[in-house]
Amino acid sequence: MNTILEFLAGHWAEIVAVTVLAALAVIAGIKFFRLSAAEQKERIKEWLLYAVTSAETELGGGTGKLKLATVYDMFVRSFPVLKNFITVERFSSLVDEALEDMRAMLANNRKINDIVSGEGVGSET
Repeated sequence: MNTILEFLAGHWAEIVAVTVLAALAVIAGIKFFRLSAAEQKERIKEWLLYAVTSAETELGGGTGKLKLATVYDMFVRSFPVLKNFITVERFSSLVDEALEDMRAMLANNRKINDIVSGEGVGSET
């Protein structure tokens, strides 16, 4: 009994932090699953646009499979429950759609294009 109390006393801050993070994850999950299927899909597509743009910025062009693996890893960390409901094939097609959206965004916005390509980093504009 003393060992348990000593452990709790010695790790109370970590226990509180993990409990709060778990509660926030549950709340976020409940909010997400209360959305309609169309709203859920739209949220995922918005997140995927962010993820593929981040992967493009980090890895550059010509790294398709590595980018897909990176985005999938980000997805699993961000949406651990959803990985059980989306096949790899479906995920890959959603990533392809997000890449098309990213390419259109880069073609239409020079500033974002410069940031993603690394040309805008560190320059003052």
